[in-house]
Amino acid sequence: MRSVINISVPDLVRKEVDREVRAGGYASVSEFFRAVLRERKEQMLLRDVEESRREVQAGHARVLRSLKDLR
Repeated sequence: MRSVINISVPDLVRKEVDREVRAGGYASVSEFFRAVLRERKEQMLLRDVEESRREVQAGHARVLRSLKDLR
């Protein structure tokens, strides 16, 4: 199921989005915003992975031998 979301943006932002769509990078304005949201989610996931990596390197991790260790 799809829902419609209406947003207001300044004219300069709308022109920039239109340029991106016309340049062929996106099929529509909606596709542009879907791509932006996907990229944001990916960046958040990468940030979480990097944070976990730092915790492991700092010795703040534990090895799980089975799923029971999660309790």
